[in-house]
Amino acid sequence: MKYSAPRGTQDILPADSAAWQALEAASRAVFERYGYREIRTPIFEQKELFLRSVGEQTDIVQKEMYTFTDRKAREFALRPEGTASVIRAYIENRLWTERPLQKLYYLGPMFRYDRPQKGRYRQFHQIGCEAVGSLNPLVDAEVIALMGDILRAAGVSRLSLHLNSLGDAETRAAYGEVLRGYFGARREELCSDCQARLELNPLRVLDCKVESCQKLSAGIPPIEDSLSPDSRAHYEAVQRWLTVLGVDFVKDPRLVRGLDYYTRTAFEYHHGELGSSVALGGGGRYDRLIAECGGPDTPSIGFSLGEERVLLAAAQDSQLAAQAAAEARTPGFYLVYLGDTLLEPAVRLARQLRNSVRVELDPEPRSLKAQMRQADNLKLSHALILGESEQAAGRIVVKDLAGGTQVTLEQSALTADPLGALAGPGRDG
Repeated sequence: MKYSAPRGTQDILPADSAAWQALEAASRAVFERYGYREIRTPIFEQKELFLRSVGEQTDIVQKEMYTFTDRKAREFALRPEGTASVIRAYIENRLWTERPLQKLYYLGPMFRYDRPQKGRYRQFHQIGCEAVGSLNPLVDAEVIALMGDILRAAGVSRLSLHLNSLGDAETRAAYGEVLRGYFGARREELCSDCQARLELNPLRVLDCKVESCQKLSAGIPPIEDSLSPDSRAHYEAVQRWLTVLGVDFVKDPRLVRGLDYYTRTAFEYHHGELGSSVALGGGGRYDRLIAECGGPDTPSIGFSLGEERVLLAAAQDSQLAAQAAAEARTPGFYLVYLGDTLLEPAVRLARQLRNSVRVELDPEPRSLKAQMRQADNLKLSHALILGESEQAAGRIVVKDLAGGTQVTLEQSALTADPLGALAGPGRDG
């Protein structure tokens, strides 16, 4: 019998392990700079923990959890996400007695019975963190900035941060009525799952992946219009702190995330090449979750990144960077002279310019076309073209080989400031 890896899983072979190790090492380094400490939790928990924390109406619980019953008829589930386990450990070990603000991070495999596709597996790996014990909007902004720092440290350069607020209980109740009114007249156009969600938890409609539901959701009133005064003040403060930290963002009124425990801040980082509907990771606040799981009333915020998706995005950006580097031009001049009688003045000019910049020239007189081709092959930024008329007038043509524009300068001006000519050599004379 021939065995193979279960569908939706993969072997990470030695040739690929180095990239995983580099991502995880970079993540650990960033976490530690922000004062986070590692926590390790079991890969399976009591099923009830996820029902209570993730939400019984979510796709994760209804369709995607791997569950099993042990020999004593107890129900367990492989963890579909990391936050619930961290919070269970926080409560069980009374970590709030150790320090008021716990900053914890984790790395490890998660499990969901999902449709396998590029960057999405049934056993997948997450890097995440939880900041437990503060409602301060600055903590939200720092967690979001931390996530971006990890992505950049991993080599992902093309990032887009999407931001929203889900508000508090007052906000969700008010916005739920808005959504029921909006979708009520279009109920028959919703998928069967969303028709049920509309009554039980209308925000879940916004997270539906069915195309017809997404189209209907495009015109919804933004949740920001329904924010309570406290939630609005918090959301505005988060945006202000992100601006202070130099973190760019776009407000996304449809962003709700896939878990029921989120309150107030919700965010995702996207990478254009993976598609607008695919997030590298995201997170948000879950201020009620600890109390609902039997712990003290404790505000918290966190995020998770999908390692598989981050590695895909980093590889694409690395390829783009390598291509850009291959196409980039080195600052410097290729000195083109038109005729063997101009070799001597060209050599003298090159000698002067080499005090400041790189200069190349061909010792064998060749055609203009041949010399320009060589300038292009060497990837130099500019060509200097010296003909009989330019030499007689004490001038020279400076051509930008990337942009194709050219200007004529006095040779004395060029030798006085060759770096200035590279930066922007005047205008045609």
